[in-house]
Amino acid sequence: MELHTGLAELRSENYASVFYSYLVAIGLDVVPEDASLMGRVDVGIALDGVIYLIEFKVVDDKATGEAMAQLKTKDYAAKYRAKSQLIYLVGVEISKPDRQIVGFEWQRDAEE
Repeated sequence: MELHTGLAELRSENYASVFYSYLVAIGLDVVPEDASLMGRVDVGIALDGVIYLIEFKVVDDKATGEAMAQLKTKDYAAKYRAKSQLIYLVGVEISKPDRQIVGFEWQRDAEE
C-alpha cells in the first residue's frame, strides 16, 4: 500500500508555507517570499535585530547544497546589509522520496 497516494506534488513551497505558518503563530516577524532584486527567498525572519533568510529545496535523495548556493548566488542578503544588521543564511533540503530533511546548512552572511 502506497502511503503517499493522492498527495500533491512535493514542492519546496509546501514546506515553506508550513514553516511560515508556524513562525507567524508563535508571533515572529516573518516575510514569506521576501523579494529582492535577484528573486525571492522563501522566508525572511527579523528577530532581535538579526535577519534570518531561509531557502527550502526539494532534492531527489541526498543533500546537494543547492539551497545555500541559491541564497549566495542570488545575494538575497544584499538589501539588508545597509541596515548593519547581523544576517544569517539558512538552507534546508528535503528528500523527495523520504519527505525528510536531508540537508541543513547555516552561515553568517560573509558580506557584512
